[in-house]
Amino acid sequence: MLTPISGPYLVPFESHHISEDMATAPPEDAPGKKGCKKGLAEEIDQLDDLQRRLYAEDRRALLLVFQAMDAAGKDSTIRAVMTGVNPSGCQVYSFKQPSKEELDHDFLWRTTRCLPERGRIGVFNRSYYEETLVVRVHPEYLQNQRIDIPDNLEDLWRQRFEAIRQQEKHLAANGTVIVKFWLNVSRDEQRKRFLSRLEDPQKYWKFSAADVAERQHWDAYMHAYREMLAATSRPWAPWYAVPADDKPFMRWQVAKLIRKTLERMDPQYPDSPASGEHLAQIRKRLKRE
Repeated sequence: MLTPISGPYLVPFESHHISEDMATAPPEDAPGKKGCKKGLAEEIDQLDDLQRRLYAEDRRALLLVFQAMDAAGKDSTIRAVMTGVNPSGCQVYSFKQPSKEELDHDFLWRTTRCLPERGRIGVFNRSYYEETLVVRVHPEYLQNQRIDIPDNLEDLWRQRFEAIRQQEKHLAANGTVIVKFWLNVSRDEQRKRFLSRLEDPQKYWKFSAADVAERQHWDAYMHAYREMLAATSRPWAPWYAVPADDKPFMRWQVAKLIRKTLERMDPQYPDSPASGEHLAQIRKRLKRE
C-alpha cells in the first residue's frame, strides 16, 4: 500500500482525540492570492502528465473523497484542480439525498458502484461518510433506511466506521489509492459566503435556506467530523484537514497533495508488445506511403 504524504494537514492515524483547533486559515507565511494561483497552475501542469501515465498504465486507480460543511468550496475546488485533467481519465460523482433505490441497499452500495476503474481518477463530492455525519446529526433519517436501529446509536456509528475501514482497506489492497480531504471552513467564513450568495443575483442558485438551518447544528457537526476523522484516518486511506477559509490557498494545497500522491504512485507507460525492430519496419512502411 502507498505511504501517505506527511505534512501539517495529515490527520494522525489511530488517534483517539482530534483537536478542536485545527487551522481553518492559511499559515502566516503563506503567499497571497496571486502566488497561490501560480502554485495551483504549476501543480495542474504536473497533474496532466501524471494522469496520462496513470491512464496508460491501467493498473491502479486514484479515489479522491471530498467532505466539508456547506459553502466550504468543494465544487469549485474539484473544478479548479481537475480542470487540466483529460475528462476521459476522470470520473466525478456528487452524492446528495439518497434515492428510494439507494435506501433499499446497504449504506455503502451507492458509492461502491461508482468507484473508479483502473487507470482513472475518481472524485467523490460527498460520499459514504455522509452516513456518519448528516445522519448522525439527524438520526431521524435512519427511519428511512429500513434497518434495525440499536438502542445505543453509538454502536451504530462504530459499526459504520468499522465497515468503512474494512472497505477502504480492501480497495487499497486491490489497487485503489484513496486520499480524503476535509475542507475545514470556519463558521464565520461560512456566514460570509452565505451572505455573498444573497448579495449577488448570479449566486442565488447556490443558496438554500436549508443550509442556513444546518448552521444551528454546527457544534454537532464538528463533533461528528472529529469522531469520523479519528476513526477512519488510516495509512491506507488518510484524511487531510485542509484550511478552507482562503479558497486559492486551499485549492493549491489540495492540488499539491494529489500531485505528490500520484508521484509516489509513479505510474509508467507500458512497454509496447512489439519489438523495436518491428516498429521500425512499420514506421518505414508508413513513410513510403
